[in-house]
Amino acid sequence: MTAAADQPILHHFDTSPFSEKVRLLFGLKGLTWTSVEIPSLLPKPDYLPLTGGYRRTPSLQIGADVYCDTQVIIAEIERRWPEPRAVRGGLDWAVNLWADRLFFGATVPIIFGVIGDNVPEAFIKDREAMSGRPFDIKAMKAAGEPLKGQWRTHAGWIEDQLAASGTGWLNGAEPGLADLAAWMNVWFLGGALPGVVETLTAGFEHFPAWSARVRAIGHGTREVMSGPDALALAKAATPAPAPAHDAADPLGLQPGAAVVVMADDYGRDPVAGTLVAANRERVVLRREDPAVGTVHVHFPRAGFIVVPG
Repeated sequence: MTAAADQPILHHFDTSPFSEKVRLLFGLKGLTWTSVEIPSLLPKPDYLPLTGGYRRTPSLQIGADVYCDTQVIIAEIERRWPEPRAVRGGLDWAVNLWADRLFFGATVPIIFGVIGDNVPEAFIKDREAMSGRPFDIKAMKAAGEPLKGQWRTHAGWIEDQLAASGTGWLNGAEPGLADLAAWMNVWFLGGALPGVVETLTAGFEHFPAWSARVRAIGHGTREVMSGPDALALAKAATPAPAPAHDAADPLGLQPGAAVVVMADDYGRDPVAGTLVAANRERVVLRREDPAVGTVHVHFPRAGFIVVPG
């Protein structure tokens, strides 16, 4: 199929918890979007030419602009399709980062402590290469049970906020980013280990109804595209005008400089390019690749490092 020039193309796979957050945002905004299924493991021949080597899931493509990491994906969707609002202030971004790191960090060992013996060796090797450390099933088995207490604490914060808000949502009278971000880990754990979420939230008054409401948001209208078609679409397109550059950037970054961007936690594959713009929310690189032509690749500043190339 051929997507409209401004139609969002999500490069993802269905079991990706971070992708679920974006899919729900499409549902919240009632968007039609294009799905490109990518492998969960390397190699990713129809993905890495777009991102310049960034391997994590998901990324968002709109024409010849590629948005890496859900933080900048969500910000761009909110900018282009502002209604209904999903981001209501800076605290939503704090909740998003908590969900991505602390809450997710408790969720993963609980899951893999149970299913780890059935995980293929190829998956283990891929995740070890991504994280730069052992994917230690034995350690996750040991940590999984104790971390259930932490998981209940994180879920309890959701419960407490629901009680305080009185609206059925975490931040405001309608669903928003805080709900989608918090829900990601509930969805991931519930899908991997049925019944565990209910056990860990036993006695919570507001949590079950909130979970049902978030699930009911849905994913909007999904269309399908192949990876090669997405690459061809990027090659035929021109990047959108860049955001404003921050002249007061604390690193002294200047457009036209060669820079390298990488995540600061895991999946630290460096992406090199020419700086187009940097501000306090994002950094944009221009890259050239025979498969995609000229693309602009966008990364968030929080959680990523920028160094001279």
